[in-house]
Amino acid sequence: MVFFRRKQQLVICVVAVVLVADFVWFGCLPLCKTMSAIEQTKATLRLTIAKGTAWSRQLPVLTDQLEKLQTVASDYEARVPTQRALGVFLQQIANLMSEHNLRQQVVVPGKETKAGTLTCMLVSIQCQGKLAQVFEFYKQLQSLDRLIRIEQIKLVNDDDFSGEITMETNAVIYYRPELEPDKKV
Repeated sequence: MVFFRRKQQLVICVVAVVLVADFVWFGCLPLCKTMSAIEQTKATLRLTIAKGTAWSRQLPVLTDQLEKLQTVASDYEARVPTQRALGVFLQQIANLMSEHNLRQQVVVPGKETKAGTLTCMLVSIQCQGKLAQVFEFYKQLQSLDRLIRIEQIKLVNDDDFSGEITMETNAVIYYRPELEPDKKV
């Protein structure tokens, strides 16, 4: 009978160990993995919410920037004429240089190239004067009703450093070729 009791106790212990192992293996471990995945998902969601909150604070700033860019973009079409009008532009440049008392004026149109639907023309501008006069010339050049991109500026001081400089600039002007009447959209 003692043997039977020992065997019975051993079976109970083995069953208890199996039940505990089953509980740990099939109950606790998957539950721990699920909890870990849930915590990771919660952390990811918190980070996403924080980013969204930070971005939402920047929205008014971006809206203001968009409005400014839309203003500039709407002005773009008006600043690219549908015809070359080179003579008018060259006269405007000469008038600006004369207005600012710049001497030895040279304005030479260069080659034309196509850039998508636009035609670009290189214009070389040279003159001499004081730095303040050249600076004012550039400020007024920006305010012209035609889009101008300055490619290169070269300012060279005179030999005796009297404050006179020689300015050489390569600028690009744009125009849109007029569509033939039967090709207008």
